[in-house]
Amino acid sequence: MTEARLRTSLWAAAVIRQANQDGHPAMVLRRGDADAGGVLAVLLGRDGRLSVLSQTRAPDGRPAWIRGTGVEPVDQQAADAYVARQVGRDPDLWVLEFDAPNLLPPFEALLI
Repeated sequence: MTEARLRTSLWAAAVIRQANQDGHPAMVLRRGDADAGGVLAVLLGRDGRLSVLSQTRAPDGRPAWIRGTGVEPVDQQAADAYVARQVGRDPDLWVLEFDAPNLLPPFEALLI
C-alpha cells in the first residue's frame, strides 16, 4: 500500500500561509508540478546568509529534509547556483523562500 500524498501545490500554499501568519515572510520563487513536484526551501538568515533544504527520506521512510547547500550557511550566489542545478535536473521542482533568522524551517520538518 502506498502512503497518501498531498498535492504539492496545496502543501506549498498552506506552508507559505502559515509561515506568513507566524511572522516569517515567505513566497513562492518557482512553481513546479502542481501534483507531485519536489520542493526546495530557501531559508534566509538574519545576516543575509542562506541555507537550501531539499526533500529526502529518513532511514525509516518518513519524509525529511537535508541541507543541500551544506551545514554552513552560504551566500546568495551559492544558493542560486544550487537551486539552478537542482531545477536543471528536475524541472518539476518548487522553490519556496522563507525568512528564517535562525536558519531553521518555519514549518514542521525532520532535518537529517
